[in-house]
Amino acid sequence: MAFMIVPSLCTACGACEFECPNSAISVAGDVYAIDPDKCQECKGEYDTQQCAKVCPIPNTCVPIP
Repeated sequence: MAFMIVPSLCTACGACEFECPNSAISVAGDVYAIDPDKCQECKGEYDTQQCAKVCPIPNTCVPIP
C-alpha cells in the first residue's frame, strides 16, 4: 500500500517533499503528489509516515483507499 496527497487539501507548502526517504513526493502542477510506485510508507526508515507527520493540514497525506 502507498500514501497519497489529497489535492484539494494540499497547500503546496513543500514540507513533505524533503522528508520522504524514498523521494516519492514531487510537485505536480500547483500541489504535491506521491508516486505510489516509490512510496513504501517509510517502512524500514521511520515508525510513522513522515509526509503525514510534517503536513500542517490534517488528513492531507492518507493511505490510498
